[in-house]
Amino acid sequence: MALWISGLLFAVFGANVVAGAYLGGPFAGDVVEMLLLAFSNLFFVIAILVREATERSRHDR
Repeated sequence: MALWISGLLFAVFGANVVAGAYLGGPFAGDVVEMLLLAFSNLFFVIAILVREATERSRHDR
């Protein structure tokens, strides 16, 4: 679930960058853009840690 959220937030960030490059201006401000990227990274790290924990628990059995 966290990986999907991370991907969604990164897609919104990417759409904002593309809108800024091709449509004349981004639809989100600088702070919102920074928060999108930060939360995307946060959820990506959470997804990796959850995956590592499940793999470790499977290995320990």
